[in-house]
Amino acid sequence: MTIEETIKRINELAHKAKTEGLTPGEVEEREKLRNIYRQSVIGNLRAQLDNTSVREADGTVRRLRPGRS
Repeated sequence: MTIEETIKRINELAHKAKTEGLTPGEVEEREKLRNIYRQSVIGNLRAQLDNTSVREADGTVRRLRPGRS
């Protein structure tokens, strides 16, 4: 399942929760999907930060994550 499909299903379950309620199985599915989405966001943010550099006033460039070059 792609992230787009995961988001779509989360939204479907959110709509159903507001209109008619969720079964216990759907509540469990929603939590699993939310965790998948959270992990995706966290992974993407980490990857972005790992590849981010800062140019100092003296012109030197350093990575944001210590110990990585």
